[in-house]
Amino acid sequence: MMQSRSRVSFNSLASPDRLGESTRAPGQCQKAQMENPLSFQPVAVRTQLDDALAAELEELRRRTLHRRLRSVSGRQAARMTVDGRECLMLAGSNYLDLAADARVVDAARDAAQAYGAAAGGSRLINGNLDLHEALERELAAFAGHEAALVFSTGYMANLGVLTALCGPGDVIVSDALNHASIVDACRLARAETRVFAHNDPADFARVAGGLAGFRRRVLVVDGVYSMDGDVARLAELVPIARAHDMVVVLDDAHGLGVLGAHGRGVASLTGVTVDVLIGNLGKSLGSFGAFVAGSLLLREYLVNTARSFIFTCALAPPALGAARAALAVARAEPERRKLLLERAEQLRAGLQSLGWNTLRSTTQIVPALVGENAATLRVSDQLLARGIYAQGIRHPSVPHGSARIRLTPTCAHSLDDVARVVAAFAEIVP
Repeated sequence: MMQSRSRVSFNSLASPDRLGESTRAPGQCQKAQMENPLSFQPVAVRTQLDDALAAELEELRRRTLHRRLRSVSGRQAARMTVDGRECLMLAGSNYLDLAADARVVDAARDAAQAYGAAAGGSRLINGNLDLHEALERELAAFAGHEAALVFSTGYMANLGVLTALCGPGDVIVSDALNHASIVDACRLARAETRVFAHNDPADFARVAGGLAGFRRRVLVVDGVYSMDGDVARLAELVPIARAHDMVVVLDDAHGLGVLGAHGRGVASLTGVTVDVLIGNLGKSLGSFGAFVAGSLLLREYLVNTARSFIFTCALAPPALGAARAALAVARAEPERRKLLLERAEQLRAGLQSLGWNTLRSTTQIVPALVGENAATLRVSDQLLARGIYAQGIRHPSVPHGSARIRLTPTCAHSLDDVARVVAAFAEIVP
């Protein structure tokens, strides 16, 4: 008969002889020997690398480019606690207020209970759950494409797509203000990269006219530019791309769920069709992860060639469950999109009435241009002191000399909340 297993503690794994306790009665170990080994505090030793890093960090401070993490607590909402202070949260991407919606949270919990906390491996090994495939079918239908493929993050989706589609002998044409993940993907693809002036169809036409001799030509743009809040001029850009036999890749992380018919994003808003659509599950849909939508053949190709899909653990069940529930809520409650855009317009108009430059913003991303880094940090600190959390954005997120406060309201913010933010900006001295 098999004996029952006894519980083994950390300390029982050590031999009494090795501890110098061979003559001590059981239960009489010294206090120090009963402490949890995981409580051990390593001694800090300054290394040559540390010295070099300290010098580089000091240079960032000198240029007012040093960053630090703020402590945020509480459920995702219009109000949260930042560094111990209750604030209006205007620095997130929970646009439709779904991250803490009871239906979304319940779906995440149910998925965790049914499948566990993790997928257990990569999609091509043992992590391809029926939850992944169900979500992908729903995302494809929502986006208006044949198929979809879930990635772990938006960054990984952009890297996966561009490095799979492009290589030596190909060319990628990229907007000057594309997201950093697109910039990095262009570098890693080892294709030639050409950059055109931000959202400028004429300059894009100039660049597109000089691409003869490349095997594959790809146009990649953001749908909504995350630091300016303007929308890609796809109605003008896409016809130019088609005239030059280019593949069109659209990263619509901030447009999907918010803009266009039924929240289908910037392609829907502008009336065009793209070859590859990249969307995000962690912004409007309040979950985590990303997806790529396109043809069935594109999906099959990415499964076989996209390294950031192949060589990573699959998205966890709670994130999948939450995304499915959030997608259903977003589709069933279009008033969330309407209210979000109303609040953004009220905020934008209020700032403009005070003389603040909101750049080209027409969406839920509302920048307030300051200019210099130090002045931007002062504005951010003054807002925080007034109970408003909006992050100061500096280079390399934006070009030098164009530092700004980036405000992102949600549909959960009230008119009084917007008025409070505008009143705070009226008092601030950069």
